[in-house]
Parts: sequence; structure tokens; C-alpha cells
Amino acid sequence: MELLRKWFHVGIPFNRFLGIQIASMERGLCVLRLPWRDEFVGDASRPAVHGGVISTLIDTAGGGACFTMLDRESDRVATVDLRVDYLRPGGSHDLWCRGQVVRMGNRVGVARMALYSDRLPTTTDDDEPVATGQAVYNIVRRVED
Repeated sequence: MELLRKWFHVGIPFNRFLGIQIASMERGLCVLRLPWRDEFVGDASRPAVHGGVISTLIDTAGGGACFTMLDRESDRVATVDLRVDYLRPGGSHDLWCRGQVVRMGNRVGVARMALYSDRLPTTTDDDEPVATGQAVYNIVRRVED
């Protein structure tokens, strides 16, 4: 997992550019935190988080969860299909996203994600995500030399 954490930040420059942080990572699960920046506002009249920021974090959490299921350093994950449901405006707070693997095959992985503003819920009663997502990822098994 430590190698994956390092690669997540170094091997994907866009994650570093946005400031995405790994809050926790274990097999089949990835929780990300995106510290708030005013540049993430998409609608200054509310202000609300830009949908592109939300979808990026959802995709990254799902892909990260699938990456935790890989056994070889050379294997990769690529998004095939992504569905994002925007449920309510996200406030000017840190964003948190939990991605969890639903199914992992030899060539395809499926993950579900939920994104929250300000904090992760502590109970199911407190579960009011800003957006949810589901994605299909292509699992690229590379042969190591």
C-alpha cells in the first residue's frame, strides 16, 4: 500500500496539482480528501463546487479502490464508464470521497463512490452525500520483464 500511496501522488501529476490527499486506503477501499480552494467554485452566485471537481474526485476514489486490488506494480487501471449523480450543491469546505470496489475481475473492476462536503458521515443517519458515482474500470495486466 505504501508504494501505491507514493505512486498516487508522484505518478499522477493531476492529483498533486489538485491537492488530492489519501485519507485512508486498504484493499478494496480508498478514501480521499481534497482541501478546499476558492478556485474549485463553479457557480460564484451560490457558491457551489464545480461539477468537474466532484466528478474528478469520484473517479479518482473509484480508480484508487480498484488499484488496491492489484497485486503487481506494473498493472494499471483505466476508466471505461463513469456515472455521477449530483444530489445537492457542495459547500466551500474540504471534500471527502469514499470509493469501494463492488466487483473485481481479471479485466474489469466496478466501484461505487460517495462524495461529501466538510466531513465523512459517522453514521448511516448522517449520510447525505453531495454526489454519488459508479464506475467501470479496465484492468490492464502488464507482463513484467
